[in-house]
Amino acid sequence: MSDPWLTIIGIGEDGLAGLSEASRKALAKAETVFGGERHLALAEVGSRGRPWPVPFDARIVLSCRGRPTAVLASGDPFWHGAGASLAEMLDGGEWIAHPAPSTFSLAAARLGWRLESTVCLGLHAAPFERLGPHLARGVRIICLVRDGKAADDLARWLSEHGWGASAFWILAALGGPRESIREYRADSLAGDLAGNLVTVAVEAKGGQGIPRSSGLSDDLFVHDGQITKRPLRALALSALAPRPGERLWDVGAGSGSISVEWGLCGGTATAIELREDRAANIRSNAAAFGLAHRISIVSGKAPEALAALDPPDAVFIGGGLDGMMFDAIWSRLSIGARLVAHSVTLETEALLGELHQRHGGELMRLEIAHAAPLGRYRSWEATRPVVQWSAVR
Repeated sequence: MSDPWLTIIGIGEDGLAGLSEASRKALAKAETVFGGERHLALAEVGSRGRPWPVPFDARIVLSCRGRPTAVLASGDPFWHGAGASLAEMLDGGEWIAHPAPSTFSLAAARLGWRLESTVCLGLHAAPFERLGPHLARGVRIICLVRDGKAADDLARWLSEHGWGASAFWILAALGGPRESIREYRADSLAGDLAGNLVTVAVEAKGGQGIPRSSGLSDDLFVHDGQITKRPLRALALSALAPRPGERLWDVGAGSGSISVEWGLCGGTATAIELREDRAANIRSNAAAFGLAHRISIVSGKAPEALAALDPPDAVFIGGGLDGMMFDAIWSRLSIGARLVAHSVTLETEALLGELHQRHGGELMRLEIAHAAPLGRYRSWEATRPVVQWSAVR
Protein backbone atom coordinates (compact mmCIF):
# COMPACT_ATOMS: atom_id res chain seq x y z
CA MET A 1 0.00 0.00 0.00
CA SER A 2 1.42 3.37 -1.01
CA ASP A 3 -0.80 5.29 1.41
CA PRO A 4 -0.78 3.75 4.92
CA TRP A 5 -4.13 3.86 6.68
CA LEU A 6 -2.60 3.83 10.19
CA THR A 7 -0.28 6.44 11.69
CA ILE A 8 1.39 5.71 15.01
CA ILE A 9 2.20 9.02 16.70
CA GLY A 10 4.42 9.65 19.68
CA ILE A 11 3.13 12.47 21.86
CA GLY A 12 4.69 14.18 24.85
CA GLU A 13 3.44 16.24 27.77
CA ASP A 14 3.61 19.35 25.58
CA GLY A 15 0.74 17.97 23.51
CA LEU A 16 0.03 19.40 20.07
CA ALA A 17 2.81 21.97 20.39
CA GLY A 18 5.44 19.23 20.38
CA LEU A 19 4.14 17.32 17.35
CA SER A 20 5.83 17.42 13.96
CA GLU A 21 3.98 18.76 10.93
CA ALA A 22 3.59 15.20 9.60
CA SER A 23 2.06 14.08 12.90
CA ARG A 24 -0.38 16.99 12.93
CA LYS A 25 -1.50 16.30 9.35
CA ALA A 26 -2.07 12.60 10.10
CA LEU A 27 -3.98 13.50 13.27
CA ALA A 28 -6.19 15.97 11.43
CA LYS A 29 -6.93 13.42 8.68
CA ALA A 30 -7.75 10.51 11.01
CA GLU A 31 -11.37 9.48 11.37
CA THR A 32 -10.58 7.59 14.58
CA VAL A 33 -7.81 8.22 17.11
CA PHE A 34 -6.87 5.55 19.66
CA GLY A 35 -4.88 6.28 22.81
CA GLY A 36 -4.94 6.61 26.54
CA GLU A 37 -7.35 9.17 27.94
CA ARG A 38 -4.43 11.44 28.80
CA HIS A 39 -3.07 11.21 25.24
CA LEU A 40 -6.46 11.96 23.71
CA ALA A 41 -6.85 15.02 25.93
CA LEU A 42 -3.36 16.27 25.04
CA ALA A 43 -4.13 15.90 21.32
CA GLU A 44 -7.55 17.58 21.64
CA VAL A 45 -9.23 15.09 19.29
CA GLY A 46 -12.68 15.35 20.85
CA SER A 47 -15.33 12.84 19.73
CA ARG A 48 -12.91 11.08 17.34
CA GLY A 49 -11.01 9.71 20.30
CA ARG A 50 -11.36 6.09 21.46
CA PRO A 51 -9.62 5.22 24.74
CA TRP A 52 -7.72 1.94 24.93
CA PRO A 53 -9.73 -0.90 26.46
CA VAL A 54 -8.76 -2.31 29.86
CA PRO A 55 -7.03 -4.71 29.72
CA PHE A 56 -5.05 -3.29 26.81
CA ASP A 57 -5.71 -4.98 23.45
CA ALA A 58 -4.08 -3.53 20.33
CA ARG A 59 -6.30 -5.68 18.07
CA ILE A 60 -9.14 -3.17 18.47
CA VAL A 61 -7.34 -0.96 15.93
CA LEU A 62 -7.95 -3.59 13.23
CA SER A 63 -11.66 -2.73 13.29
CA CYS A 64 -10.71 0.46 11.40
CA ARG A 65 -8.54 -1.24 8.80
CA GLY A 66 -8.44 0.63 5.52
CA ARG A 67 -9.76 3.92 6.94
CA PRO A 68 -7.60 6.85 8.12
CA THR A 69 -6.69 6.03 11.71
CA ALA A 70 -4.16 7.29 14.25
CA VAL A 71 -2.75 5.81 17.44
CA LEU A 72 -1.25 7.97 20.17
CA ALA A 73 1.47 6.68 22.49
CA SER A 74 3.86 8.27 24.96
CA GLY A 75 7.13 9.40 23.40
CA ASP A 76 8.64 6.66 21.27
CA PRO A 77 5.86 4.13 20.54
CA PHE A 78 8.43 1.39 19.91
CA TRP A 79 10.09 1.60 23.32
CA HIS A 80 7.73 0.04 25.89
CA GLY A 81 4.82 1.36 23.82
CA ALA A 82 2.06 0.05 21.57
CA GLY A 83 4.05 0.41 18.34
CA ALA A 84 5.52 -3.09 18.11
CA SER A 85 2.25 -4.76 19.16
CA LEU A 86 0.52 -3.06 16.24
CA ALA A 87 3.29 -3.56 13.67
CA GLU A 88 3.34 -7.31 14.36
CA MET A 89 -0.31 -7.54 13.22
CA LEU A 90 0.08 -5.49 10.02
CA ASP A 91 1.88 -5.55 6.69
CA GLY A 92 4.70 -3.07 6.33
CA GLY A 93 2.81 -0.83 3.94
CA GLU A 94 -0.21 -0.41 6.23
CA TRP A 95 1.37 1.85 8.82
CA ILE A 96 3.80 4.68 9.36
CA ALA A 97 5.23 6.01 12.64
CA HIS A 98 6.28 9.44 13.87
CA PRO A 99 8.06 8.93 17.21
CA ALA A 100 8.78 11.67 19.74
CA PRO A 101 11.56 11.68 22.34
CA SER A 102 11.02 8.78 24.72
CA THR A 103 10.58 9.22 28.45
CA PHE A 104 13.97 7.51 28.84
CA SER A 105 15.60 10.10 26.56
CA LEU A 106 13.99 12.97 28.44
CA ALA A 107 14.98 11.57 31.84
CA ALA A 108 18.59 11.02 30.73
CA ALA A 109 18.71 14.54 29.32
CA ARG A 110 17.47 16.04 32.58
CA LEU A 111 19.95 14.06 34.70
CA GLY A 112 22.90 14.33 32.30
CA TRP A 113 23.26 10.56 31.97
CA ARG A 114 24.65 8.66 29.00
CA LEU A 115 21.57 6.83 27.73
CA GLU A 116 23.62 4.13 25.98
CA SER A 117 25.09 3.02 29.32
CA THR A 118 21.86 3.36 31.34
CA VAL A 119 19.54 0.40 32.03
CA CYS A 120 16.01 1.22 30.81
CA LEU A 121 13.09 -0.84 32.08
CA GLY A 122 9.31 -0.76 31.97
CA LEU A 123 7.88 -1.82 35.33
CA HIS A 124 4.22 -0.91 34.77
CA ALA A 125 3.11 -4.51 35.21
CA ALA A 126 6.38 -6.26 36.03
CA PRO A 127 7.63 -7.21 39.50
CA PHE A 128 10.38 -5.14 41.07
CA GLU A 129 12.53 -8.29 41.15
CA ARG A 130 13.08 -7.65 37.44
CA LEU A 131 15.62 -5.06 38.63
CA GLY A 132 17.69 -7.69 40.47
CA PRO A 133 19.98 -8.86 37.65
CA HIS A 134 20.83 -5.23 36.79
CA LEU A 135 21.66 -3.92 40.26
CA ALA A 136 25.36 -3.32 40.92
CA ARG A 137 27.34 -0.51 42.48
CA GLY A 138 27.15 2.65 40.40
CA VAL A 139 24.69 1.28 37.85
CA ARG A 140 22.17 3.83 36.61
CA ILE A 141 18.63 2.72 35.92
CA ILE A 142 15.62 4.53 34.50
CA CYS A 143 12.31 2.73 34.88
CA LEU A 144 8.70 3.54 34.13
CA VAL A 145 6.23 2.78 36.92
CA ARG A 146 2.46 3.09 37.21
CA ASP A 147 2.14 5.96 39.66
CA GLY A 148 3.53 7.71 42.72
CA LYS A 149 2.56 4.85 45.02
CA ALA A 150 4.51 2.40 42.86
CA ALA A 151 7.54 4.70 43.10
CA ASP A 152 7.21 4.67 46.89
CA ASP A 153 6.92 0.86 46.87
CA LEU A 154 10.01 0.60 44.67
CA ALA A 155 12.05 2.72 47.08
CA ARG A 156 10.94 0.46 49.92
CA TRP A 157 11.85 -2.66 47.91
CA LEU A 158 15.33 -1.29 47.21
CA SER A 159 15.84 -0.56 50.92
CA GLU A 160 14.70 -4.04 51.95
CA HIS A 161 17.18 -5.60 49.52
CA GLY A 162 20.24 -3.67 50.66
CA TRP A 163 20.10 -0.75 48.24
CA GLY A 164 18.66 1.89 50.57
CA ALA A 165 21.64 4.21 50.05
CA SER A 166 20.83 4.54 46.35
CA ALA A 167 20.15 7.97 44.88
CA PHE A 168 16.49 8.00 43.85
CA TRP A 169 14.85 10.51 41.51
CA ILE A 170 11.13 10.86 40.83
CA LEU A 171 10.43 12.55 37.49
CA ALA A 172 6.90 13.43 36.43
CA ALA A 173 5.29 15.02 33.36
CA LEU A 174 8.64 15.34 31.57
CA GLY A 175 8.64 17.74 28.65
CA GLY A 176 5.46 19.55 29.72
CA PRO A 177 4.53 22.62 31.73
CA ARG A 178 3.93 20.53 34.90
CA GLU A 179 7.33 18.82 34.79
CA SER A 180 8.86 18.08 38.18
CA ILE A 181 12.06 16.34 39.30
CA ARG A 182 12.75 15.44 42.93
CA GLU A 183 15.80 13.68 44.35
CA TYR A 184 15.79 11.47 47.45
CA ARG A 185 17.74 8.69 49.03
CA ALA A 186 15.82 5.43 48.57
CA ASP A 187 15.56 4.71 52.30
CA SER A 188 14.42 8.24 53.12
CA LEU A 189 11.39 8.25 50.85
CA ALA A 190 8.20 7.76 52.84
CA GLY A 191 4.50 8.28 52.30
CA ASP A 192 2.27 7.93 49.29
CA LEU A 193 3.19 10.14 46.37
CA ALA A 194 0.55 11.60 44.11
CA GLY A 195 0.57 11.46 40.35
CA ASN A 196 0.39 8.94 37.54
CA LEU A 197 2.91 7.75 34.94
CA VAL A 198 5.88 8.50 37.10
CA THR A 199 9.43 7.83 35.95
CA VAL A 200 12.00 6.71 38.49
CA ALA A 201 15.77 6.98 38.13
CA VAL A 202 18.16 5.11 40.41
CA GLU A 203 21.90 5.29 40.91
CA ALA A 204 22.59 2.08 42.79
CA LYS A 205 24.56 2.27 46.03
CA GLY A 206 24.90 0.00 49.05
CA GLY A 207 24.91 -3.54 47.70
CA GLN A 208 27.13 -5.65 45.47
CA GLY A 209 24.67 -7.23 43.08
CA ILE A 210 24.55 -10.69 41.53
CA PRO A 211 27.95 -11.95 40.29
CA ARG A 212 28.20 -12.47 36.55
CA SER A 213 30.29 -15.64 36.85
CA SER A 214 28.78 -19.10 36.49
CA GLY A 215 28.33 -21.05 39.71
CA LEU A 216 26.44 -18.78 42.12
CA SER A 217 26.48 -19.61 45.81
CA ASP A 218 24.09 -22.42 46.77
CA ASP A 219 22.83 -20.18 49.60
CA LEU A 220 21.14 -17.91 47.04
CA PHE A 221 18.68 -20.66 46.11
CA VAL A 222 15.72 -22.21 47.90
CA HIS A 223 16.20 -25.98 47.79
CA ASP A 224 15.67 -29.22 49.70
CA GLY A 225 19.15 -30.54 49.02
CA GLN A 226 18.28 -31.42 45.41
CA ILE A 227 20.50 -28.84 43.75
CA THR A 228 23.40 -28.99 41.34
CA LYS A 229 26.13 -27.75 43.66
CA ARG A 230 28.08 -24.62 42.80
CA PRO A 231 31.31 -26.14 41.36
CA LEU A 232 29.41 -28.73 39.29
CA ARG A 233 26.93 -26.09 38.15
CA ALA A 234 29.78 -23.89 36.91
CA LEU A 235 31.21 -26.78 34.90
CA ALA A 236 27.79 -27.72 33.53
CA LEU A 237 27.04 -24.13 32.44
CA SER A 238 30.44 -23.87 30.80
CA ALA A 239 29.57 -26.92 28.68
CA LEU A 240 26.00 -25.71 28.04
CA ALA A 241 27.46 -22.44 26.67
CA PRO A 242 24.36 -20.21 27.10
CA ARG A 243 23.73 -17.39 24.65
CA PRO A 244 21.06 -14.67 24.74
CA GLY A 245 17.74 -15.78 23.27
CA GLU A 246 18.48 -19.52 23.41
CA ARG A 247 16.13 -22.12 24.94
CA LEU A 248 17.13 -24.68 27.59
CA TRP A 249 15.44 -27.88 28.70
CA ASP A 250 16.34 -28.44 32.37
CA VAL A 251 15.29 -32.06 32.89
CA GLY A 252 14.65 -33.04 36.50
CA ALA A 253 15.26 -29.42 37.48
CA GLY A 254 15.17 -29.82 41.29
CA SER A 255 15.74 -26.29 42.57
CA GLY A 256 15.99 -24.77 39.08
CA SER A 257 19.49 -23.40 39.74
CA ILE A 258 20.69 -24.31 36.25
CA SER A 259 17.59 -22.64 34.73
CA VAL A 260 18.20 -19.50 36.81
CA GLU A 261 21.82 -19.12 35.72
CA TRP A 262 20.83 -19.80 32.12
CA GLY A 263 18.17 -17.08 32.40
CA LEU A 264 20.71 -14.63 33.82
CA CYS A 265 22.66 -15.11 30.58
CA GLY A 266 19.64 -13.90 28.59
CA GLY A 267 18.04 -17.20 27.58
CA THR A 268 14.74 -18.87 28.38
CA ALA A 269 14.38 -22.19 30.19
CA THR A 270 11.78 -24.89 30.58
CA ALA A 271 12.22 -26.67 33.90
CA ILE A 272 10.79 -30.20 33.87
CA GLU A 273 10.05 -31.38 37.42
CA LEU A 274 7.76 -34.15 38.67
CA ARG A 275 7.51 -33.17 42.35
CA GLU A 276 5.25 -30.23 43.13
CA ASP A 277 7.25 -29.17 46.22
CA ARG A 278 10.35 -28.82 44.07
CA ALA A 279 8.39 -27.05 41.35
CA ALA A 280 7.38 -24.56 44.06
CA ASN A 281 11.07 -24.03 44.85
CA ILE A 282 11.77 -23.37 41.17
CA ARG A 283 9.00 -20.77 41.06
CA SER A 284 10.37 -19.12 44.18
CA ASN A 285 13.91 -18.99 42.79
CA ALA A 286 12.77 -17.71 39.41
CA ALA A 287 10.79 -14.91 41.10
CA ALA A 288 13.61 -13.99 43.49
CA PHE A 289 16.03 -13.50 40.59
CA GLY A 290 13.48 -11.55 38.52
CA LEU A 291 13.32 -14.34 35.95
CA ALA A 292 9.72 -15.55 36.20
CA HIS A 293 9.21 -14.31 32.64
CA ARG A 294 12.14 -16.42 31.39
CA ILE A 295 11.55 -19.71 33.22
CA SER A 296 8.51 -21.90 32.63
CA ILE A 297 7.78 -25.07 34.59
CA VAL A 298 6.39 -28.30 33.18
CA SER A 299 5.08 -30.76 35.73
CA GLY A 300 5.92 -34.29 34.66
CA LYS A 301 8.65 -36.75 33.90
CA ALA A 302 10.87 -37.00 30.84
CA PRO A 303 10.55 -38.11 28.12
CA GLU A 304 6.73 -37.91 28.19
CA ALA A 305 6.71 -34.31 29.46
CA LEU A 306 8.89 -33.18 26.54
CA ALA A 307 6.53 -34.13 23.74
CA ALA A 308 4.74 -30.78 23.42
CA LEU A 309 7.82 -28.57 23.92
CA ASP A 310 9.59 -26.58 21.22
CA PRO A 311 13.04 -28.00 20.39
CA PRO A 312 15.81 -26.63 22.64
CA ASP A 313 19.22 -25.16 21.95
CA ALA A 314 20.62 -27.01 24.96
CA VAL A 315 19.57 -29.70 27.43
CA PHE A 316 20.75 -30.36 30.97
CA ILE A 317 19.99 -33.68 32.67
CA GLY A 318 20.99 -33.60 36.30
CA GLY A 319 20.37 -37.29 36.92
CA GLY A 320 18.18 -40.25 36.06
CA LEU A 321 19.18 -40.55 32.42
CA ASP A 322 18.41 -43.86 30.73
CA GLY A 323 18.53 -45.12 27.16
CA MET A 324 14.88 -44.37 26.39
CA MET A 325 15.14 -40.80 27.68
CA PHE A 326 18.34 -40.20 25.74
CA ASP A 327 16.87 -41.46 22.45
CA ALA A 328 13.78 -39.27 22.90
CA ILE A 329 15.85 -36.15 23.63
CA TRP A 330 18.67 -36.70 21.13
CA SER A 331 16.18 -37.17 18.27
CA ARG A 332 14.64 -33.75 19.05
CA LEU A 333 17.92 -31.83 18.94
CA SER A 334 18.88 -29.79 15.90
CA ILE A 335 22.43 -29.59 14.59
CA GLY A 336 24.56 -27.54 16.99
CA ALA A 337 22.39 -28.12 20.06
CA ARG A 338 24.28 -29.08 23.23
CA LEU A 339 23.51 -31.79 25.75
CA VAL A 340 25.06 -32.07 29.22
CA ALA A 341 24.29 -34.98 31.55
CA HIS A 342 25.44 -35.77 35.09
CA SER A 343 25.60 -39.17 36.77
CA VAL A 344 26.29 -40.36 40.32
CA THR A 345 25.35 -44.03 39.82
CA LEU A 346 27.44 -46.77 38.24
CA GLU A 347 24.58 -47.73 35.93
CA THR A 348 24.19 -44.25 34.47
CA GLU A 349 27.96 -43.82 34.38
CA ALA A 350 28.17 -46.91 32.17
CA LEU A 351 25.52 -45.43 29.87
CA LEU A 352 27.42 -42.14 29.61
CA GLY A 353 30.57 -44.07 28.73
CA GLU A 354 28.70 -45.83 25.94
CA LEU A 355 27.19 -42.58 24.67
CA HIS A 356 30.61 -40.94 24.67
CA GLN A 357 31.94 -43.81 22.55
CA ARG A 358 29.04 -43.49 20.08
CA HIS A 359 28.66 -39.71 19.85
CA GLY A 360 31.96 -38.26 21.04
CA GLY A 361 31.98 -35.11 23.12
CA GLU A 362 33.74 -34.82 26.49
CA LEU A 363 33.53 -37.26 29.38
CA MET A 364 34.82 -36.17 32.80
CA ARG A 365 34.85 -37.71 36.25
CA LEU A 366 34.67 -34.98 38.85
CA GLU A 367 35.83 -35.56 42.41
CA ILE A 368 35.70 -32.63 44.81
CA ALA A 369 36.79 -32.49 48.44
CA HIS A 370 36.21 -29.70 50.96
CA ALA A 371 38.23 -28.92 54.07
CA ALA A 372 36.34 -29.98 57.21
CA PRO A 373 37.13 -30.34 60.95
CA LEU A 374 38.76 -33.58 62.09
CA GLY A 375 39.16 -33.39 65.83
CA ARG A 376 41.53 -30.51 66.57
CA TYR A 377 42.66 -30.44 62.94
CA ARG A 378 41.22 -30.28 59.45
CA SER A 379 41.05 -32.87 56.73
CA TRP A 380 39.60 -33.34 53.28
CA GLU A 381 36.00 -34.48 53.13
CA ALA A 382 35.21 -35.92 49.71
CA THR A 383 31.83 -35.62 48.01
CA ARG A 384 30.35 -38.35 45.85
CA PRO A 385 32.06 -38.43 42.41
CA VAL A 386 30.03 -37.10 39.48
CA VAL A 387 30.51 -38.05 35.85
CA GLN A 388 29.71 -35.35 33.29
CA TRP A 389 29.21 -36.05 29.61
CA SER A 390 28.75 -33.16 27.20
CA ALA A 391 28.21 -33.37 23.48
CA VAL A 392 27.08 -31.28 20.53
CA ARG A 393 24.51 -32.75 18.16
